[in-house]
Amino acid sequence: MNYLSTLYPAYAEIFLLVMACVILIADLLVENQRKTVTYVLVQLTLLVLFLTTYHYHQTEPAHLFHNMFVGDQMSDALKMFSYIAVSMVLVYTRSYMLVRGLFTGEFMVLTLFALLGMMVMISASHFMSMYVGLEIMSLSLYAMVALQRDSATATEAAMKYFILGALASGLLLYGMSMLYGATGTLEVKAVADAIKGGVANSNLVVFGLVFIVAGLAFKLGAVPFHMWVPDVYQGAPTAIVMMIGSAPKLAAFAFVMRLLVESMQPLAAHWSAMLAIMAILSMAIGNISAISQVNIKRMLAYSSIAHIGFFLLGVLSGTVEGYGAAMFYIVIYALMTLGAFGMITLLSHEGYEADSLDSFKGLNQRSPWLAFMMLLLMFSMAGVPPTAGFYAKFSVLEQIVKTGHVEMAIAAVMLSLIGAFYYLRIVKLMYFDVPESHEPIRMPAESGLLISLNGLAVLALGILPGWLMAACSVVVQKSLLLQ
Repeated sequence: MNYLSTLYPAYAEIFLLVMACVILIADLLVENQRKTVTYVLVQLTLLVLFLTTYHYHQTEPAHLFHNMFVGDQMSDALKMFSYIAVSMVLVYTRSYMLVRGLFTGEFMVLTLFALLGMMVMISASHFMSMYVGLEIMSLSLYAMVALQRDSATATEAAMKYFILGALASGLLLYGMSMLYGATGTLEVKAVADAIKGGVANSNLVVFGLVFIVAGLAFKLGAVPFHMWVPDVYQGAPTAIVMMIGSAPKLAAFAFVMRLLVESMQPLAAHWSAMLAIMAILSMAIGNISAISQVNIKRMLAYSSIAHIGFFLLGVLSGTVEGYGAAMFYIVIYALMTLGAFGMITLLSHEGYEADSLDSFKGLNQRSPWLAFMMLLLMFSMAGVPPTAGFYAKFSVLEQIVKTGHVEMAIAAVMLSLIGAFYYLRIVKLMYFDVPESHEPIRMPAESGLLISLNGLAVLALGILPGWLMAACSVVVQKSLLLQ
């Protein structure tokens, strides 16, 4: 019993693994085309996970499984945000997937296993557990993209995602093996101590760092390793894209913090130079490429590349406040992504996919409230006050200016102005164009309520962002023990 009491930082992961297996079996026994029982079980699982993580939250870092797993404030916060994001994905996509015959037990179980991978990534304090978590998440997402088996575009997107994802995993693993060769350890803290103490082979460490940054850039979708993002976003079902674009970004933030900040802080001069180049290129190519897109999913794919560039600026600052700003940015980005793709699923119906810009023409005439929610989401993505996206961008810019990267801040502002064009184009289509169809928008009550809460949350967090911003800085400082 004493041993079990030491496992409390991992109770949520253990419970999720058990429930995923239970739900997989229960789904076989319950004959219901709408999968109501399975859906309710998954949502209850997410609720219990949230309460478990909240109840057993850590004030100080607690290591277990021979230092392969850590429970700390940052991991608890990111996990709770991930549960909310996954729950929102399931609510938004339920009717969308049902009419396409994709709301199956497999979809929900793969979603839970993807979440399990994210949780392991978030709490990993050892290179092996990091890699295992990454692969659990990635393999689940590959399978989810290919779920629509009769769609050639979905199959093509899954193949591209799988092949390039495998390449990224190989780069990451090769970089980790080089660090192991240079330092003789795979533990995050021990690697940092070896580098700081001058014990490690410096040339081998720098080579390993290059491969690790390249692997991370692939997973994040940063330039020049971004080529999979637009194709996967356009080819995969909208529900799956919503999943790929939201919760995994929270896990990616933890991955970057553990790998670069916690284990390789002594090499900050090397990796910050690489991040600076990737950040500027991501914002430039993402924003400029998005302008010419007519498919909104592809436009949002390039938008995500630009947002990742902004996120990297926060990491680049190298301060606790900068890392807190980066965490705040990634949380707000996940919220905005859920809302934007949620709107696409609400406008889609059987036999019709609302993935072109023309689908949003005259939306204000068909549903003024939905048009207003989309306006808030697009304003937030563009960084227009008083939305949360404005404060997220402002907080990142403030931190990089404080650390002397004034030219980076100027470039980021100029590129954001370019990016504002394609977001405001959606607003123009909704309010000033004639709708292609006057058919009323039918949507489940739960989805309508959620999109309202989603849009209003973006507005509320823009007006009162201080508490979340302060919380992000505190959990990063307490977890990574930064000064």
